[in-house]
Amino acid sequence: MRIVVALGGNALARRGEPMTADHLRANVKASCEALAGLAGEHEVVITHGNGPQVGLLALQNLAYQDVAAYPLDILGAETQGMIGYVIQQELTNALGGAREVAALLTTTEVDEADPAFAHPTKLIGPMYSAHDAADAAAQYRWTIARDGAGFRRVVPSPHPVRIVQAPLVRTLLENGRLVVCVGGGGVPVKTDAKGRQTGLQAVVDKDAASAALAADLSADMLVMLTDGDYVSENWGTPEQRDILTASPEAISELAFAEGSMKPKVDAAVRVAQAGGRVLIGPLDRLDDLLARRVGTEIRPDVPEGIVFA
Repeated sequence: MRIVVALGGNALARRGEPMTADHLRANVKASCEALAGLAGEHEVVITHGNGPQVGLLALQNLAYQDVAAYPLDILGAETQGMIGYVIQQELTNALGGAREVAALLTTTEVDEADPAFAHPTKLIGPMYSAHDAADAAAQYRWTIARDGAGFRRVVPSPHPVRIVQAPLVRTLLENGRLVVCVGGGGVPVKTDAKGRQTGLQAVVDKDAASAALAADLSADMLVMLTDGDYVSENWGTPEQRDILTASPEAISELAFAEGSMKPKVDAAVRVAQAGGRVLIGPLDRLDDLLARRVGTEIRPDVPEGIVFA
């Protein structure tokens, strides 16, 4: 099978954990060991987030004031190289060198007129207290939003039109390679009438970009790995209900949080409406997710609409 696997932020950085290189490598190593069985048997593309890392690089840029801070598109490219290198190395190690792994720097075409540029929702960077968030917003002119018990910076997250390097990814898969790409959703770019690309100040949601890539590659399945056991209706309330299986039409009628679960559900709907199959569930129980003992499956042929766990 041809499978796109989207690694959530928990695969790279645990909540409350310092974003050091050692922690990044340890988390990626554990993730790649969990994925080794799947990657050893199928055509696999691994995509990944970069929200905490791109936010950290932005802060490090601001701390050095002798030159202007690098823009978000270049910072996004930096995180693709940084994280892609570690995933490529650790997945190769987990497979004992049995498969060749290629990490690609990819760009994602977006529409410059996308309304997301006027409505930032994508969470990036570290967590702040209410007081520190207010100080950062005033000092750096950031937009701040709540994330659980804390606050984080939010930036525009435009809809991905296409993954520019998708044909190259397809060629690598057809030649037996595993691919790491679309890091952080890929670097957002606009394309003019002459085909010239220019980077834009945004962070594309990696799940939405992964869905676009899955469509471009005609993938059999999209697997989105996160730290939750299920997609849940009314999450965090006494009325919470965990979803076992759903059709794209039925799950589209439910409300989910912007910037967290909603992009995953929207991505799943896009793939399922095109006839594909989507699994959303925990990385640390990947075997159970694939065997349908945990997690949420979204596919077109669910007569009941939604089946709750």
